[in-house]
Amino acid sequence: MVTFDRPLVDQRLANSNRMSPQTRSGDPSTKRPEVKPVLIMGIGNILLRDEGVGVRVVQAMQNLDLPDHVELVDAGTAGADLVDIMADRRKVIVVDAIESRAAPGTIFRLSGEELLPEPGASISLHQLGLVESLVMAEQLGCAPGKVVVFGIQPAEIRVGLELSADVANAVPKVIEGVLAEIA
Repeated sequence: MVTFDRPLVDQRLANSNRMSPQTRSGDPSTKRPEVKPVLIMGIGNILLRDEGVGVRVVQAMQNLDLPDHVELVDAGTAGADLVDIMADRRKVIVVDAIESRAAPGTIFRLSGEELLPEPGASISLHQLGLVESLVMAEQLGCAPGKVVVFGIQPAEIRVGLELSADVANAVPKVIEGVLAEIA
């Protein structure tokens, strides 16, 4: 994975143009609801078996007694909405399927920086995914303070609602890792 030793956007410019977290539209009379500082976000399409593992992890965590400063979000296939969901958070923990050619059910823990493309790379507004949303949030000056991604190698991405056995067996371990991040 690629890591960076400099930010994608000059922080002096980002901070000078940054909107208040309470005003996303730029109009001070339009208040944005307060967001919890820590976000656990599951990404994926539950109609494609293991592709939906991020959503399935968040669903499994809904019955847990989480601290008040933590929010769970089923981001599904949100695309461009990911920017607003992640905006201005202290920490974002993402759970998603990740193609790595590893054994099905293998769990990876990555930092947000490990996912980012080379500085200056262009991004498309069409089919906006997690990486593009992180870049866009950085460019808009509303990037989360820290991003951690738990990626799970899928076994099957085809039509169906159930996780494969290998990926289903990884879910409790992923939840354990996520809980350690918010401790």
